[in-house]
Amino acid sequence: MTANPATVIQIAESVVAEINAGDFSKKNLAAQRLYVPNFDLEDMKELRVTVVPREVEYLPLDRASNKFHATIDVAVQKKFSKGDAKEIDPLVFFVEELADYFRLKRLNSLVAARCVKVENAVLYSVEHWTQFNQFTSLLTLTFELAK
Repeated sequence: MTANPATVIQIAESVVAEINAGDFSKKNLAAQRLYVPNFDLEDMKELRVTVVPREVEYLPLDRASNKFHATIDVAVQKKFSKGDAKEIDPLVFFVEELADYFRLKRLNSLVAARCVKVENAVLYSVEHWTQFNQFTSLLTLTFELAK
């Protein structure tokens, strides 16, 4: 990271660190922060967890500070062979574990930021499923802090 990264980058990096250090059903994770996740299908045979800073909203709090909302996307992706329940259910469960973990969570390395909203609007991408035989789920986390 740079000497003074933007707050949204600090939050995204903290999310990566928490996922990588977390005790989830999927072990040996190597989540990473990217701006544009762009992988070859060959790379998707292993579980991929990608953290993407997506949006920032500044709301006035008082004359000197803002309420800051940072939206962070967490993509969970893996190429599948059959796409049956035995193969996909554990991935859906893992996404739910991440959602439960971050709900109302204060980040360990940035305690001023608290997750105020968790959304899983894309439980799985039908487009990725049919075109690539790939499970792609998108979890959206919104963190709030005063700044």
